[in-house]
Amino acid sequence: MATETHEAASEMAHDAAQAAGHAAESAGMPQLDFATFGNQIFWLLVTLVVIWWVLSRIALPRIGAVLADRQATIAGDLSAAEDYKAKAKDAEAAYEKALADARRQAQKIVAEARADIQKDLDAATAQADAEISARTVESEARIAEIRAGAMEAVETVAKDTALEIVAALGGKADAKTVGAAINARLKG
Repeated sequence: MATETHEAASEMAHDAAQAAGHAAESAGMPQLDFATFGNQIFWLLVTLVVIWWVLSRIALPRIGAVLADRQATIAGDLSAAEDYKAKAKDAEAAYEKALADARRQAQKIVAEARADIQKDLDAATAQADAEISARTVESEARIAEIRAGAMEAVETVAKDTALEIVAALGGKADAKTVGAAINARLKG
């Protein structure tokens, strides 16, 4: 057994020495070893083909689909914004029309109210004019009565006064003569 262990140990030492010798010969990076360039180039091409295939078949279509979805969403949003803008313009036009209609209606109502007020004012003015005319006629009739009464009173007073003056002066006056003289004087 000791022999077997010794032989195994010596084989290991020999393998280690060979590995150390081989490592000493190719000291440096294994990627720069010209002996393995063929394998490295083959695996590089295989890796690039696999990456290209994965990108072109899986990743890029998904990215393209996401971009297309985003573009469609943006286009839809822009279209909706245009629709809302058109609706807003229509609503503004409708608002302006309704406002103009309301102003016209208000002016019409004001004109009708003015006409009604003017009509009532004209009626009240006509009624007031009629009342004033009636009162004026009444007042003129009263004034005429008062004037007639005053004239009679003046005549009476003038006759009485004339008779008294003539009597005070010592004369005798006839009521008829005094009345005729006063009437002639009053007439002009």
